Amino acid sequence: MALKARFGAWLGGAAVLLCTTLSAAAADKVTLLLNWYNYGEHAPFYLGIEKGYFPAEGIELSVEEGRGSGATVQAVAAGSATFGYADFGTMVKAAVKGAPIKAVGIMLQKSPMAVQGFADKNIRTPKDMIGKTVVYTPGDSFSQLWPALLKVNGIQDSQVKVITGDAATKRNAVISGQADFLLGNVNDQKPLIEEATGKPVYAMLFADFGVNTVNGSVIVRPDLLEKNPDLAKRFLRALQKSIAEAKSNPQGAVDAMLKVNPKAGKRETLLASWTVTLPLLHTALTEKKPPLWTDPKDIAGTLDILSKYSGVDIDPAQGAKFYTNDFLPN
Repeated sequence: MALKARFGAWLGGAAVLLCTTLSAAAADKVTLLLNWYNYGEHAPFYLGIEKGYFPAEGIELSVEEGRGSGATVQAVAAGSATFGYADFGTMVKAAVKGAPIKAVGIMLQKSPMAVQGFADKNIRTPKDMIGKTVVYTPGDSFSQLWPALLKVNGIQDSQVKVITGDAATKRNAVISGQADFLLGNVNDQKPLIEEATGKPVYAMLFADFGVNTVNGSVIVRPDLLEKNPDLAKRFLRALQKSIAEAKSNPQGAVDAMLKVNPKAGKRETLLASWTVTLPLLHTALTEKKPPLWTDPKDIAGTLDILSKYSGVDIDPAQGAKFYTNDFLPN
């Protein structure tokens, strides 16, 4: 009996090991290409890995840093990454030109785009920008919506002086006093400037002054949705759990991010970045909905702004061409 018991235990253990091995072998290897270098906004992706939400869905997820939403959109459209995380407006512009790409979930439904300068500059409303100097990067998503912010708020181009530069140059211009404010994401530039200087930065969101465009979106090729819809559903289900957990436990989300990727950044800066991201996860239309679910009216509003100010020929009523909620959990 003892021998039978030991053999039975061995057989049971072998069966568990075999199932585990088969399960691991069956896991889908998935690459997610981010919109930029790591910052706090990306914490949920790493949290989902550390907490096992993606493995539980049969997904072996690899997160790669990006070099801008434009590059991420191109890579996903070309099939170089399974999923991408990129600015929705940037994706739309590529899709209009024929890129095979579509959004299946939007994490940032309130735009992180902001006018950012030291708090003592007292730039709290668009009218406060008059007579000041802005620094931005020509051709990026911020500069393309800058004219919209001015027009909606009754400001002439000539009333604000402009200098230009890349991301690092923008920060340095503000820090050195060469510019009064920059255009950038509130969850990226603000924490970095405060880390570098120890001085408080005030961020005036575009969205609070008439220019809201949905932003950070999960993008994918439509042919993947046709051939392997289950993968998209499993990925989004895991990500929804990750975002919900990151909302309720910001510090845990950042700790998980650093556990998976110790070089992601300084803990305090990442936490500050994710903390200012939290109010951007929903609009008034989606505050009672789960993460990633996006209201068609918010999509239409975004397309309307893009059609008016970004030189893109889009019918705001055709949002289904660019976005779907169909792969999110019911």
